[in-house]
Amino acid sequence: QVQLVESGGGLVQAGGSLRLSCAASGSIFSIDDMGWYRQAPGKQRELVAVITSGGTTNYADSVKGRFTISRDNAKNTVYLQMNSLKPEDTAVYYCNAEYWGPLDPTRPAPAWGQGTQVTVSS
Repeated sequence: QVQLVESGGGLVQAGGSLRLSCAASGSIFSIDDMGWYRQAPGKQRELVAVITSGGTTNYADSVKGRFTISRDNAKNTVYLQMNSLKPEDTAVYYCNAEYWGPLDPTRPAPAWGQGTQVTVSS
């Protein structure tokens, strides 16, 4: 079984910064993409940023230039540095990992964290 444990959410004023962390543990051979998604009240979950095992990154247009995703492959951990936060960034942020494990050697499986609340006050 694979677990993703997130940390770093909280309440911050507009213009402030937060850093989210997500550590994967369990029966993992390797991890392909790792990413962050968010879901605001009444809205669908959306991709925020994703990073491949090789370090290639992709961002939602709404966060480009403000957020930075990074990862430590040795620790199976992904980070999201969020700067210049806006009230519209308020959401529950979820970590995702596409991992290879012992249950199915033919394709990677998705794992999700429990979510961490980020609230940006105006």
